[in-house]
This record gives sequence, C-alpha cells and structure tokens, in this order.
Amino acid sequence: MEFKPKITENRWNPGLEEKIRKTWNEEKIYVFNKNTKKKVFTIDTPPPYPSGRPWHIGAAAHYSQIDMIARTARMMGFEVFFPIGIDRNGLPVENYTEKKYNISIHETSREKFINLCVTALDDLEAEMIQIMKVMGLSGDFDNYYRTDSKEYRTLTQTTFIKLWDKGLIYEDTRPNNYCIKCGTTIADAEIEYEELPTELIYIKFKMKETGKDIIIATTRPELLCSCQAIIYNPKDERYKDLEGKHAIVPIFSKEVPILAHPYAKQEFGSGIVMICSYGDYSDVRMFRELKLKEIIAITPEGKMGKNAGNYAGLSIKDARNKIIQDLEKAGLIQKKENIMHRTPLCYRSKTPIEIIPMKEYYLKQIDFIPELLKIAKNMKFYPERHRQILIDWINSLTIDWPVSRRRYYGTEIPIWYCKNCKKACLPEPEKYYQPWKDNPPFKTCPHCKSEKGFEGETRTFDTWMDSSISPLFISKYGKDDDFFKKTFPAGIRPQAKDIIRTWLHYTILRCYQLTKKQAFEGAWIMGYGVDEEGKRMSKSKGNVVDPLPILEKYGGDIFRFWNASEAGLGSDFRYSNDKIESSAKFLTKLWNISRFISMFPEEKKAELTETDKWILSELNELIKKCIEGYESFDFFIPATALREFTWNLFASHYLEMAKSRAYGQGFDEEEQKAAWYTLHLVLKTLLKLFAPISPFITDYVWKELYGKESIHLESLSKPEWGFGLEKSTGKITEFNTEIWKTKKDKGLSLKTEIEVKIPKELKQFEKDLINMHNIRI
Repeated sequence: MEFKPKITENRWNPGLEEKIRKTWNEEKIYVFNKNTKKKVFTIDTPPPYPSGRPWHIGAAAHYSQIDMIARTARMMGFEVFFPIGIDRNGLPVENYTEKKYNISIHETSREKFINLCVTALDDLEAEMIQIMKVMGLSGDFDNYYRTDSKEYRTLTQTTFIKLWDKGLIYEDTRPNNYCIKCGTTIADAEIEYEELPTELIYIKFKMKETGKDIIIATTRPELLCSCQAIIYNPKDERYKDLEGKHAIVPIFSKEVPILAHPYAKQEFGSGIVMICSYGDYSDVRMFRELKLKEIIAITPEGKMGKNAGNYAGLSIKDARNKIIQDLEKAGLIQKKENIMHRTPLCYRSKTPIEIIPMKEYYLKQIDFIPELLKIAKNMKFYPERHRQILIDWINSLTIDWPVSRRRYYGTEIPIWYCKNCKKACLPEPEKYYQPWKDNPPFKTCPHCKSEKGFEGETRTFDTWMDSSISPLFISKYGKDDDFFKKTFPAGIRPQAKDIIRTWLHYTILRCYQLTKKQAFEGAWIMGYGVDEEGKRMSKSKGNVVDPLPILEKYGGDIFRFWNASEAGLGSDFRYSNDKIESSAKFLTKLWNISRFISMFPEEKKAELTETDKWILSELNELIKKCIEGYESFDFFIPATALREFTWNLFASHYLEMAKSRAYGQGFDEEEQKAAWYTLHLVLKTLLKLFAPISPFITDYVWKELYGKESIHLESLSKPEWGFGLEKSTGKITEFNTEIWKTKKDKGLSLKTEIEVKIPKELKQFEKDLINMHNIRI
C-alpha cells in the first residue's frame, strides 16, 4: 500500500486563517440562538477603550483568552452569548481628541468638541476590531455596541431615573477628590497611590500663651491659610503642657486651638499635626469630628484662592515654594527632610489629587454593604485568590459614590432645574436627553407648578455609571423581557484585576439595586501583561508592545497558544519573542504530526496492542487534566499539558514505537489497523482539546481529515480509556532515552541495529520496541 498524506501543505500557513474566518462567518457557527433549548452562557465582555495606539499586547492576549472561555463553554454544551462592545466615553476620549486635533476642551464650544469626539476614535476602534478578528474571536461583530451610542446612553439615563425614584440618588456639597488636570471630581476607586519624593518641612508655630516655639512637620505648607487646629497624641508625654493652649499660625498670624487627639502619630515628624482643609481625608474626618469651619485654600483650577492672601492666584507648586522661601526668610523653618510620601494620584492623569468641597450627585452604596459582601462571598472567582480584593474594597467604603462629573464627553445627567423653586425636575425614562442644550420635555414644574422656565444640568456621569450597566445593556434590560430572562444574570464577567474596585464593584452594586439579583455567576480575573524585564506595560512608560505586527507575522493561533501557555490564570504574564517563536515551533510540530497521521486510513474499531493501550491510558490522564483547566477557565493548565503530551510523549515515544506497525513493516494486518485506529483516535482527541486555544489549525485539520462540519461544533472529549498502563510511562521513556543516548555516544544512526536486553516490565511492549530501535535479540 502506498501512503500519501491527505494534508498536502508541508507546514502550517498562518495565511490560511483569514480563509477559515470567512468560512466561520459564512456558516454562522457562532451566531447566538435565542430560541435555544440549551442553557445559556452569557459573557459580559469588557468593551475595550480605544485611547491610543498601539493596543496593549497584554489587552489583546486578555481578549483572546475571553474567546477561549466562549469556545470552551460551547464545547461543554452551552448556548454562548458573546457580545462585543467598544467603550468610548469619558476622559480618555477627550484627551485623545485634544491631542488629535490640537485643541483645548476649555477653549472649544461644547457642541463642537463633542462632535469631534464622536469620530475621533473611529480609526482606533476599527483597528481594535480587526485585531480581535485576526485573533479568532468568535463574538458577535455584526451587532457590536458602543457605550457612547444613543441607545446605550438612554439606558444609563433610564437607570439613573429609576434609582432616583427609589430614593437612592441625592445631591450634597462635600469635600471630594478632585483632579486639577482632568477638571472633575473623581471617586475613591479612581485613585491610586504611589510613593513619591517630597520635602517634610519643620515649621515653627508660636504658642499664644507663652510665646514658646512649637515645631510642626508638614508636606503641605501651602495649606497654612486653611489650618484650623493643632493636635498632638494624648499619650505623648512631650506635649502634656499644650492642652487647652492656642497656637499662632505663621505668616497668617491667626489663632487656632491646640487639642489632644489619638490621630496624631508620635513617630511622624515632631508628633504635632496641623489640621487643614484639606490635606487628606484624615483632615476631612477631623473637621467633621471637631466641627471646625472649613477654609477653602485651593480652587478647582489648581490655584490658591482668596483665603491664601498674598499667595492667591499662584499655582499649588509655586505657592508651596514661595511660602517655604518666606518662612526661611523669617527664620521659621527648623529643618527640611527629603522623604518618600504615599501620594494619592488620579488613575488616569497620574497627577496628585486635591480635596475640594464640591456640590455633586451621589448614589447610595454604604447602605448596601451587607448585600454587596454577601454577593462577593457567593460569586465564583477565577482564580479564587482575587475574591479578597473585592471584599477588602467593600469593607473599606466610607462614603457614597459621587457620580457627577464636570466633563463634556459622557452621558448627560437628565435633570432640569426650575427657575422659580430651583428644584430638580426629571423627565420620563426610555429617551436620551441632553439638558445642556435641549429644552425640557415639560412646561410646568412638578414641584411648584411654575412655568417660568428651566435651566438644564451641564454635568455628565462618571464613566463607570455607563460601564456598570453592561450586563443589563447586552441582555436588553427593559427592552425584551424574554431575552433578558435568558441572558441575565451573565455566566461570567472577564476583566483585569486593576478594575475590581471600579467596574466589578459598581456593576454588582447597580445591577443589584435595579434587579435585586447578582449580576453574574462568576468573575474571571486576568493578570497584567509585562515586558521582558517584568515591568507592567503602559503607554506612559513607552514599553507597550504592539500586537498587530506579531499577529501579522505569526497569526492568531500562535499568539493565542503563546499567551495561554505563558502563565496561570490571574498571574502576570511576560512578553517574550523567544516564547512566541517557541509556540510557533510547537504548532509546526502539531502540524507535522497531523500530516504524518493523515497518510493512514481511519479505522472505526481495532484489537488494540499493549502499546496502544498505554498511550490511550496517558491520553485519559491528559483529558482529565485538560477538563480541570477548562472548567476553571485556566488555559495555562490545558496548554502546558497538551504541549507536554503531544511533543514529549506522543510524538517522541508513541509515534516512534508505532511507526513500523503503521507502515505494516513486520506486523500483521490487525496490528497495523490497531496503530491506525490509535493514531487517529489520539489526533482527534488532541484537536478537540486544542480547539478552544488554537481554533484555526484544529478546525483546518479536522475538516481535512474528519468531516465537513467545524470542530467547534463538537463536544470536549471525556476520559474513557481506563487501561491503567500510564504507570509504565516512566520505564518506557527511560528505556527509549537510554538507547538513543547509547547510539549517539557511539556515533551510530538511530536506524543502526543494536543489541540490548528489554527489561521484564516492558515485555508487553517488546515487539514495538524491537522494531523502533532495530534491536537484535
């Protein structure tokens, strides 16, 4: 019999992937069937933010693994709803628009700026969508959504109105986190902390009653004008005589009380602390507790206000330097120390935040802490260790969520204010409103019945108000009850760990407030992509790797297998071109194995030899391992297990042992057919186990050898060959390796006859081993 491979190409060509994608689209094998009888598995896919080029290779890898979730769930028998969206709201859009058109938001009319924002991201969005497709994502690209669409913003406003009607929204003037650069309030969850160098200034205050100097150390001397009290720790024996006394604030010559309070840390600075409005949230708490009158030192523009006296109008930095100079001239500085200070930064602009009293709208969350903790403890977490991040965040909450922002490109707060009674008037839900430019949909104030007119709200929502309703939007909340019941709650929320306290938390909060249900059954948390030195990639560091050239060179399958096999779920994974090259070599190996096996006909049944039973025993163990990984959506487990089995066991040992038998050299027909049967059975199983990770090559080989229908319509393999011969693996590999080494050491080719004794424990595999090594008995 002449053996010719059915697979004619000598090597896997990533160029075939585009053709395969077109076939998938034509056959519509990933289209969600809303009339299905299967259990629905909804993926609350994170809509990526097109904030600039290049798209982070770590983010691209994240999305390729989200697709692995979808493909795994399909092969487990679920009807998978895999929507695709693009996030286009908020500050990054505004920043990109300013850079792209060389304009300033503060010097451009709101309408013109918004119109520019609408199209500014189109090219970036198109590139992101293309990358997703090249990676083989099986999501619903025909109906992908945008968070700045009229439909999406309508739902954001509708849910706000519903929460208002529930009494969960209120307005209040409170000290708020404020980003000077972004020009808006930000929530606690949008703050990150970094150790930054600064000066600790030891300043001399005078005690009013005695004229004695009191030394106070501070990193914020520019806030002297807003100092309203001095505190020391009651356990600090150094300052017992200060109780009930008063201090004179230098430069501003005002009198403030000296109080004993445990907040003062004896070990920091001099142990005496000035309480100002506001250096940090400890100051805020102290002002409330001690009922101090706040003095506003800093304006929303980042300048010193009128209360700063001669320093009014200076920037914060300039005011700090000028005050230090003036204190030094007056001999009021004892010393200066260079320290590292834990500084709160805006997570978008990376600039230090200020705490400024602002009038904002708040969504209640403190009242819901018990329910949020219950959900956090009930949800599945992949991996489990990231559950604690959410629990710790919920337990740290001390204030409600400020949801209003002073920006342009975001969903507008749907409120008009009566010119007569000044009260807030809300429209009916289910429509999109722009109060800053539209007339209200009513003529009479519902509160005072006045018809004097209305003023529209100019603020927008925090972008997380939009993002936090993603599972409601994709499931057609309020639009299609039947569809909503099938697709909500979602099966899984995939996301990065750095937005657990924002996107994950706010989604759980909002969905519970609106539906009284848990938003999703589980959260899948991926680690960060880091560069070859182990540093987290970011555009500001300039170490972001563009995935597009890599995908163009290697294709989607190699890219996917690389990131799946790089690190366990939840751990950071390192970019390495060498590792990508290694993944390419492995897929070439899989291709060569498939091409070799394609030479032989597939047998439907056979009388297995002991060698066949051995590899099927190992295949059984592989299936168990892969299922363990797939059920936990940890693709590192099947990727590494498949590589080890395929390369180091199946190819290196079984194929070599069974090769002569497959060719019929020295074996009878039954033995030959057993080899054919086993080769195809192992390959079919491997292809199905590989399919969620590397969908292109597996589908191509499957269709070439095993049928017209896509492999992605198949079910994952189940363990069914319990022969128990996996215990022989160590002896087999040890014996083979020793013979290869002996021949190499003697300068012999692997085909050269050799005299060697086969161990007693390997007698059952003797015939295959003799032919494999050309053993002379």
